[in-house]
Amino acid sequence: MKNITKSLFLGFVALMLFAVSAQAADINLSAAASMKDAISELANNFTKKNPGVKFQNNFGASGAIAKQIENGAPADLFFSANLQWMDYLKDKKFMDEKNIRTFAFNTLVFVGKPDLKVKTIQDVVKLDKIAIGSPKSVPAGEYAAAAFKKAGIDKQLENKLVMAKDVRACLMYADSGEVSGAFVYRTDAAMAKNVKILFTVSQELYPRVTYPMGLTTTGSKKVEAVAFYKFLQSPEAEKVLLKYGFLVK
Repeated sequence: MKNITKSLFLGFVALMLFAVSAQAADINLSAAASMKDAISELANNFTKKNPGVKFQNNFGASGAIAKQIENGAPADLFFSANLQWMDYLKDKKFMDEKNIRTFAFNTLVFVGKPDLKVKTIQDVVKLDKIAIGSPKSVPAGEYAAAAFKKAGIDKQLENKLVMAKDVRACLMYADSGEVSGAFVYRTDAAMAKNVKILFTVSQELYPRVTYPMGLTTTGSKKVEAVAFYKFLQSPEAEKVLLKYGFLVK
């Protein structure tokens, strides 16, 4: 039964791809900055099978992107780094409620220079400058702030935090030496040149990093966007996510 179900799913995806090749158009993607590399590769893989399809990609802080969509920015699919901003757009009727699902998971880590004497979240209070994403719009920063509060160090860090526009900017600040270290996702830490993961933040301190994806109300009416949405649920897409360090369950 499992093999039959899988065959039916793959057959459906193949039919969708055939429909796309017959009449292609642009697909507007809006995604959390931490998904940039994985999403870009997935889009390229889809384009190879559907040469007429073009992607217009917009990466940044989930909150900032959600506000852009609310203000009329074109978007067929939205990938958030937390549930909050997906729910924000869903409640305002910008998302197709029938086509929202969990896409991937991630882990929060702390990065710094290899010789930095930091092994736990309690140790970061000794540092001068620490980068996090702005909690108001960057889920990685929101997760970090939650961890600080749960660990009881939020007050001690108030004057040490450097707010970044997104998680990639956090990594850049740490990698360039502008800050002592930064709280980023494990997937982003893998791209660092001068810093490394010094510790993984205990999952007990913050909600699990969950990436929901969904079709917008506009995207749900576009055959190309629907086909890509189905493609993202395939074993091929799962392999790409795992390649970049994301968790799929």
